Amino acid sequence: MELRDLYDSKRILTGGVIKKGEKIPPGKYYITVIVFIENDQGQFLLQKRVREKDGKWATTGGHPKSGESSLEGIVTEIEEELGINVKQNELTLFKTIKTEDDFVDLYYLKKNINLKDIRKQDEEVEQVMWASHEVINKLISDKVFLASHEEFYNYCLEFLKN
Repeated sequence: MELRDLYDSKRILTGGVIKKGEKIPPGKYYITVIVFIENDQGQFLLQKRVREKDGKWATTGGHPKSGESSLEGIVTEIEEELGINVKQNELTLFKTIKTEDDFVDLYYLKKNINLKDIRKQDEEVEQVMWASHEVINKLISDKVFLASHEEFYNYCLEFLKN
């Protein structure tokens, strides 16, 4: 059973936890972590979520387990979903978005990863690919890119312009 920490509206730990899949109590928040992994060709590593989730393309992400920081959580998600080890100092937090029930931390990682080295988590990830901006825009227009990740992708592009 996976537990997640609960925070107040100022992102201070409350001491409360919820089980994965449980409804977040009103006035409480949890952490969501998302990473955009870009290679030297300017392509982003995408994963197709399993059909049971929605079968859409997205970037890697999830939720830190109870006791994990946001940064530890994204390192864990990359390891669990892709089988890739990254160091915390390789990641850059570039934006935090507060929603009605979570704080979404967006990370950036510049890394060339051979697709053959990826060990995907079969219960989460159906397939992976490197995608150019053109491919991502096509996935978006075809409505097969996770809607929330479209917004996050635009934030990443803004970050990369600076």
